Amino acid sequence: MKTMTRQRRLRISGILASVTFICAFHTTSAIDIPLEVEQLPTITDQSPSSLIAFPFDESYSMTCEAKGNPEPEFRWTKNGEEFDPSLDPRLMKEEDSGTFVIPNNGNLTEYQGTYLCYASNKLGTATSKEIEFVVPHVPKFPKETLDPVVVEEGQPFTLKCDPPKGIPPLQIYWMTINLQHIEQDERVSMGLNGDLYFSHAVEKDSRRDYCCFAAFPRIRTIVQKTAMSVIVKTTNAILQRRPLLMMPSGVKTEKHLVRGEDLRLECIPEGFPTPQVEWVKMGHKLPVKAKVESHGKLLIVPSVEQEDSGKYMCKAKNRLGEVVHYFTINIEEPPEWVLEPESQLSMIGSNVLIKCSATGTPQPTITWRVNGLPLHEAPATNRRVFDDTIILHNAQASDSAVYQCQASNRHGTLLANANIMVMNLSPMILTKEGEDYSAVEGRGVTMHCNVFSSPPSTITWNKDDSSQSLVGPRYTVHDNGSLEIYTTEKEDTGQYTCYAKNTEGSSAIEASLYVKDPTRITVAPEDQQILIGTTAQLSCLAEYDKSFSNDFELLWEKDDMDIGYNYTENSRYFVEDGILQIFNVSHRDQGVYTCVGRTPVDQDSASALLMVLDVPDAPQHLVLSEHKTKSVKLKWTPGNDHNSSTTEFIIQYEESQWEPGNWKELLRVPGNHISSILKLHGHVDYRFRVAAVNSVGRGPPSEPTERYKTPPTAPDKNPENIKIEGTLPHEMDINWEPLLPIEHNAPGLEYKVSYRRQDLEEDWKEQIVKRHSFVVKKTPTFVPYEIKIQAKNNQGWGPEPKVVTGYSGEDFPSAAPEDVAVVVMNSSVVKVSWTRVNKDKLHGHLGGYRINWWRLRSLVDLKKSHGEKHTLTLPGDRNHAVIPRLQPFSEYSLIVMTFNGRGNGPGSHPVNFKTPEGVPEKNPVFRITDTQRHAVSLAWAPPSEPNGILTGYLLEYQLINNTEEVGQLQSIDISKPDTTKWTLRDLEPLSKYKFHLRSCTTVGCGPIISEESTTTLEARKSASPSPSSTPKSPLTKSTQSTIGLASIHGGISNQGWFIGLLCAIALLTLIVLIACFVNRNKGGKYSVKEKEDLHPDVESQGMNDDTFCEYSDNDEKPLKGSQCSLSREIKAGDSGDSLVDYTEEDTHFNEDGSFIGEYAGRKEKKVSSEIKATAQSPA
Repeated sequence: MKTMTRQRRLRISGILASVTFICAFHTTSAIDIPLEVEQLPTITDQSPSSLIAFPFDESYSMTCEAKGNPEPEFRWTKNGEEFDPSLDPRLMKEEDSGTFVIPNNGNLTEYQGTYLCYASNKLGTATSKEIEFVVPHVPKFPKETLDPVVVEEGQPFTLKCDPPKGIPPLQIYWMTINLQHIEQDERVSMGLNGDLYFSHAVEKDSRRDYCCFAAFPRIRTIVQKTAMSVIVKTTNAILQRRPLLMMPSGVKTEKHLVRGEDLRLECIPEGFPTPQVEWVKMGHKLPVKAKVESHGKLLIVPSVEQEDSGKYMCKAKNRLGEVVHYFTINIEEPPEWVLEPESQLSMIGSNVLIKCSATGTPQPTITWRVNGLPLHEAPATNRRVFDDTIILHNAQASDSAVYQCQASNRHGTLLANANIMVMNLSPMILTKEGEDYSAVEGRGVTMHCNVFSSPPSTITWNKDDSSQSLVGPRYTVHDNGSLEIYTTEKEDTGQYTCYAKNTEGSSAIEASLYVKDPTRITVAPEDQQILIGTTAQLSCLAEYDKSFSNDFELLWEKDDMDIGYNYTENSRYFVEDGILQIFNVSHRDQGVYTCVGRTPVDQDSASALLMVLDVPDAPQHLVLSEHKTKSVKLKWTPGNDHNSSTTEFIIQYEESQWEPGNWKELLRVPGNHISSILKLHGHVDYRFRVAAVNSVGRGPPSEPTERYKTPPTAPDKNPENIKIEGTLPHEMDINWEPLLPIEHNAPGLEYKVSYRRQDLEEDWKEQIVKRHSFVVKKTPTFVPYEIKIQAKNNQGWGPEPKVVTGYSGEDFPSAAPEDVAVVVMNSSVVKVSWTRVNKDKLHGHLGGYRINWWRLRSLVDLKKSHGEKHTLTLPGDRNHAVIPRLQPFSEYSLIVMTFNGRGNGPGSHPVNFKTPEGVPEKNPVFRITDTQRHAVSLAWAPPSEPNGILTGYLLEYQLINNTEEVGQLQSIDISKPDTTKWTLRDLEPLSKYKFHLRSCTTVGCGPIISEESTTTLEARKSASPSPSSTPKSPLTKSTQSTIGLASIHGGISNQGWFIGLLCAIALLTLIVLIACFVNRNKGGKYSVKEKEDLHPDVESQGMNDDTFCEYSDNDEKPLKGSQCSLSREIKAGDSGDSLVDYTEEDTHFNEDGSFIGEYAGRKEKKVSSEIKATAQSPA
C-alpha cells in the first residue's frame, strides 16, 4: 500500500551576526477578574505555534478560546487575509468558540498557511500567537517494483532497505502495511545499515507487507518503501546448520576511531537452531560503560578513550558449532605537547638544560636540530643528548644557538623553537627615558622598563624621588621590568623611576604618569530593520576626558572595517554630531555598524545590526515533473528573502487558448515549500511561474516554465449555484453558474437538465441544453421538484451530479388571517394577535405578515377623518405583534394580511379600537401680554393635541432676579379648560419672574412651556411670544428704554441726574408727538392693515388668517385661508373606514414595538396652532 506523505523543507537562513532583540513589553501579574465585570478578551487556549498535519491523524484542531465581557467574537486570518471557517462546509466549527477542526480528507494543501485568531468585544481585541499549519513534504523512496523474495524454509535471507537521504538523524523501522512492527529477536534483527536479516526462514515469515520506514525526527516525518513480499517454501524437514555470519563478512575487521566517538560493533549470524552471540574483549573485561543491544548482536561503547582500544571478539554458536569474528580497535591521537621547549638566557659557565616532550598514539618521535641543522652536522663537545633532553655543560658565548624540537607520528607533526643565549652583561634599559604614560581612572596601566642583562637584573620602582620601592597589592613588577598599577587613582599622577641592577652594574630611567577620565559611550546605536531605498540613521554619543578635546575622535565601522566618508554630492554616508546617515539604503549596506569613541589612551564602542528589508527575489530553476493527465509537479529554488522570511509562494498559470498572456493565480503554498502538485484541467496548454511573498510585499515573478498541454478529458465537475425560481404560477426557471471555459476539459460542452416532482414517484425528465438556464412550463403551482444538472463534453459525462430541491412558481396567498384581536397596552401601544393562514392557502414560501393601520378620528372630535396609513412588516411565521407610537384618545382601524414571494394576500376584516386618554402635548403659544409694577398678564393657546378631555391648566411662577437664590415656586390650578388668559398680581416691583404652564387631562399634566418677564415702574405692553412660538416681534426704541429702566434698582430714582434724564426724555417724546400730529393733519393716512399691525391684540391676532393658523377643536376644519390644513388627499365625502386611497408602504418593528426598519407613510397634516408674530412697531 502506498502512503501519501509530504516533506517539509528546512529553510537555512544566513546569519550575519548574533543579535539579541530585547522586546520592550511590560508584563503584569495575572488578576482573576470575574466575568461579571466588563473586561478585554483574553486568549485562554490556542494551538501550538506549529501544527503539523501528520498523515495518520484523523483531524486537526485549530484551537482558539477566549474569555471576556461582553462575550468575545472570533475571527481568523490566514496568511494575512481574512478567513471565515464557517464558509467552508468541510470545516467543523464549534459553537461559542473560535475553534474549528480541519478533517483529514486527503486534500490538506489548501489549508496550509499561517493562521491568526482574533477575539474581540467592544472593549478591544486579543490576538493569538501565529499558528502555522504545515502539510510536510518528506524524502521519498524511489518508485520501484520489487520481485518477491523466495526462500526455502530454514535458509537465511536479507531484506534490503536502502533508505533515502534526508536530514539526520535517520531512524529505520521495519513494520507491516498495518504499521505493526516486525518482531525482532535472536532470529530476526536489523543491521546498522537498516537491512533486515533473517537467521533462518520459517513459514510465518511469508507475508506480502514487509515495509521499511525511514524516520526523520527533525521534521517528524516517516517515509515508507514499497512493500516487499517474502515467500517461504515449506519443506518436510529443516536441515540444521552450524552458524555463519551474515554481517560482517570475513573473520576479522579493523576499525580506527578518534577518541570520543561511539564504538558500534555488530555480529548478525545465520544458522539453525538460531545461534546465540557473545562478546568479549581479548585479555580484558568489557568496558564498564559498554552495553549490548539487539538481542546480543550489537555492542556499543560510548565515547571511547585510549583504554577502550584493543581486540574484541564476537562468538555466535549453536549446538552444531560456532563462528567467531575479531575486531581490532585502534584509538589513536595526533601529537600533543607535554613540555614545549622554551627560550633561555644563561650566564657564561652555567649548565643549560633544554627539555622537549610530547604525547600521542603512536608515541611521537622527538628530533632535535640546532640552528636548523641536525645535531651531528653541528657537533659540540660540551653537549649531551638524552632522548627528549639536551644539556650544555659549562656553556660559553659560542654555545648560543636556536634549538628546534620536532615531535611526529603518522597523524601529524609539532615543531618548537627555543632560543638559547649564553652571555654576561650589565643592565641595559631599552625603554626610552622620560616616557609619558596616560591612564584611565579606575583601570590599570603598565609603565615599561625593558631591561636586558645577564645575569638577570633586580628591578625596582619608586615615585617622586622617594627612596621607598613601590610595593603593595596595587603594584606588580613583572619579570620584564614593567610596573603594573591596578585600578589607577587620580593621586597616582606623578614621576616614576625604574632601577635595574646585577653583578655587572646598574641603570635607571624616569617616566611620567597622568590619570585621565574614562571614555564612555553614553548613547549607543540601536539595531534597525530598514526598507531598501529609504534613509537609515544611527546615533552615537560619548563622554571623554576634556584634555583630549583635540585628540578625541568618533568613528564608525561596518563589519570591523572603517567607513570611508565621502562628502561629495554622490556620497551616501553623512556623519554629523555623532549621527550616521545612510541615504538610499541598498543591500550592500546591511551589516554590523560599530560606533568607536577613541582617545590616545582608551576607547569605547557599541554596535548595532542594520538589516535591509526587501521583497524576495524571484524563484529560479523551475522544473516540471511527474506529468499526469490532470496534474503536474512544479519545483523551484527560492530566491533571497532579504531578511524577511518568505511567508508564501504564489503559483500563477497562463493558458494559450482562452486568455493568452493573462496570468492568473492558481495556488498559494507556504514559504517553507519548494514544490507543489498542481491540479490541472484537461485540454489546456499551460505554463507556470512563481512569485514569493514576505512581510515587505510580493516579489517579482520567476521566468515561466516550458508549456505543458494536458490531454482532453471528460468534465471533472458539474455546474454550481443552481437557482430554482418561479416568477409565474405555472413555470419553473432553472439557472446555474456555467463552467468556466478552462473547466470544459474538452470541446462540445453541454448540460443535461434532469427534473421530477418530489412528491410523486415518476421518472426523471431530461433535456440537453447548451445555455445555462432552462424553463419548465405547465407546472403545478408551488410544488417541490428534484433537479440535477450534469456536464458533458466530447470525452464523456462529468461526475454524478448532486440533487437539489426547488419549488415551481408561487401565486398570491388566497386567504387572510382570521380571529384578529387587539389588546390595548397603554395610551400609545396595542398588541395585535391573529390566527395563522393555513399553509395550503399560502401558495408559496411564507414571507411573513403585514399590519396596516390608520387613525379614524380623535375622540375629542366625534367626526371621522382618514389619517395616514402605517404598515408594520413582520418577517417569518408570526401570530402577534406590538404596534407602537399611536396617538392617545383616538380611534383606529387595522387589517392584517400575509405575503409570499409573489406578493400580498387579501386583508383581514378591519378591526376598530380606541386608545385611552394621555397627557396633553406642549402648549404651542405662551407669552407675556402686559407687565405692571405689581402684575403680569399672560396669554396662551390650547395644545394642538390634548390627547384627552382637557381639564384645565397648571400655572407656576417664581422670583429669580438673576441671583443664585430663587423664590418659592407658586402654583395656580386653572380649572376652566377654555381659559387662555391670566393676570398674576401682588408681584414685587422691578423684579424678574419665571412662569411655567402645563395643560392637564384626567391622566395628568403635559410638558412645561416657560417664559420670563420683569415687572416695571409703570404698566407696559409686551408682545413677545414664547420661545416655542413664532419669532418674537422687535421692540421699539421706547419699549427698550422702558425695559432698561425697569431693570434699575429703586435707589436710582432719588438721584438728581436721573430726574433730569426723565425730563429730557419726556420733552423729546412731546416733540415727536407734535410732529406726528402735524403730519397727520397734512393728509397722511394709514391702511386698515397697518392699523391692525400697530395695535396687536391676542384676540384679534388669533383671528388673523394672514399671520398664523388658529387652533381649532375640530381636527378636520382649518380656518379659512389657513395653510396648515389636514391632508388634501382625503376627500370630504370619503368614508372614514375606506382603504381605497392607501398605498403599500412598510414600517418594520419588533414584536415589542422597537423600530427595525423605515417608519414610512404619508404623515397626517395637523392644524398648526403656532402664532405667527408679524413685525410690530408700537408708536
